[in-house]
Amino acid sequence: MTASNSGRGSNSSANRTVKKGAPAPEADQVIRVRIPRKEDREVLAIVESLLGANHLKLRCMDGVVRMGRIPGSMKKKIWIHEGDVVIAVPWDFQDEKADIIWKYTRPQVDWLDKKGFLRT
Repeated sequence: MTASNSGRGSNSSANRTVKKGAPAPEADQVIRVRIPRKEDREVLAIVESLLGANHLKLRCMDGVVRMGRIPGSMKKKIWIHEGDVVIAVPWDFQDEKADIIWKYTRPQVDWLDKKGFLRT
């Protein structure tokens, strides 16, 4: 058995499978979007600036500018940039600070905007 017949260790492109991203959602396709729960004090917010050390400046939909914190459980999983739409939960004892619990994708933001959840 020769190296070319074994199939092991060969770098031919015929043996590789290329994975492609999910197709873009169409206009008539149903998009599932998590809505903030008022009973849990959740509020929509837009990231204004990155302050460093997992802290962000958030403009919340209730009109308050808060300092947001990315909890350790989300820090390595999700990258948050300026302009992203997130769900924040204000602290009970200090209302000008909040924890981020959810980040929306671009199709979800478009849906929220179309339904009127994002008012500036």
